Amino acid sequence: MYITLEADYAVRIVDCLARNAIRMDAKTLAAHTGVTLRFSLKILRKLVAEGIIRSYKGTQGGYELAIPAQEISLGRVIETVEGPIIISRCVGHEEYVCSQSGGKSGYCRFNKTYTEVAQMVRERLYREHFGLEEGQEE
Repeated sequence: MYITLEADYAVRIVDCLARNAIRMDAKTLAAHTGVTLRFSLKILRKLVAEGIIRSYKGTQGGYELAIPAQEISLGRVIETVEGPIIISRCVGHEEYVCSQSGGKSGYCRFNKTYTEVAQMVRERLYREHFGLEEGQEE
């Protein structure tokens, strides 16, 4: 399992806005985060649609956090661009038919472990918030 480049970039963009605590235009965000402008705009659209970031049009336009940084979890940002955090295709997909279950309805013997690990990862990512230093609790 790995976090995609898009999720990594989304985290960088939100972190940049959280650290600077000012409205920034897309070009400046791209320069500060090392993300191309085109990819930044794609990610920003998703973050705006989710209500994490607010956009402003015009000469004084740009982007800023829509909610306090401490209320934005790493998990929420990642799931905004990636969808649900899962470690196996058999976790969270009710229509999935496991080839290891002998064609019967149900899952293989590893499904329970995969489900538990995915839940642990998800819980940990939702405990980490922007605006807080590592190890600092809310």
